[in-house]
Amino acid sequence: MARRRRLNLAEEDDNEINMTPMLDIVFIMLIFFIVTTSFIKPSGITVDQPTAQTAESRDANNILIGINPAGEVWIDKRSVDVRAVRANVERLRAENPDSAVIIQADEKAPSGLLVRVMDQVRLAGVDDMAIAADPE
Repeated sequence: MARRRRLNLAEEDDNEINMTPMLDIVFIMLIFFIVTTSFIKPSGITVDQPTAQTAESRDANNILIGINPAGEVWIDKRSVDVRAVRANVERLRAENPDSAVIIQADEKAPSGLLVRVMDQVRLAGVDDMAIAADPE
């Protein structure tokens, strides 16, 4: 009788599902998706972009700066002063050195503010800069 109990216990152990390979696969997939994801930091506002016949799309790895009609500058979902644009761009560029800067200026935004933002971006050492526009 003791022998029968031992055999039943041994059979019950074989019926368990080994979860280790499944967990390994899940962790490998998680690492894959983290590595292949491009991290976009939106400007934080929605603007009415002007249209242009020569508008072209850019890759997703960009630093976005938004300028609304009220003259507010937005970077990384928060309002910043024009004088702080340089420091913010330098910080974001340090996190992602290959990124370009795209300025999303509203059609009714002051052009003088746009020029000052562009100047701050250039002072941050970024030459790869563009102004966002919708294709016609």
